[in-house]
Amino acid sequence: MKKMRIPYHKSESRSFSPCQNIFTEGDTGDTMYVVLEGSVDLLVHDRVVEKLGPGGVLGEMALLEPAPRSATAIARTECKVVPVNQQRFHLLVQHTPDFALQIMRVMADRLRTMDARL
Repeated sequence: MKKMRIPYHKSESRSFSPCQNIFTEGDTGDTMYVVLEGSVDLLVHDRVVEKLGPGGVLGEMALLEPAPRSATAIARTECKVVPVNQQRFHLLVQHTPDFALQIMRVMADRLRTMDARL
């Protein structure tokens, strides 16, 4: 999968320690994240369904629909992420059309992976 790259200022990044929750399944979400450093586990019903490294995207569905988080994201290692809120997401989609395609590819890949597990 292609790694996501977005422009950001160093002060925008957020750091997480190993085993620290980035977000929790069922929570209200309004932000997605792009992994800069380290790795993150995505869990659905307490089962790891994906491991993300630098360039990985998590929480994107929160920006597309007002529904509870469908997964939990936990820092696997020390990691840094860049948060992307709704306003920034819309700007990225408007000014970088390939960004929207990359997000769709991430979602399509996750859907295919989950389908294959069923």
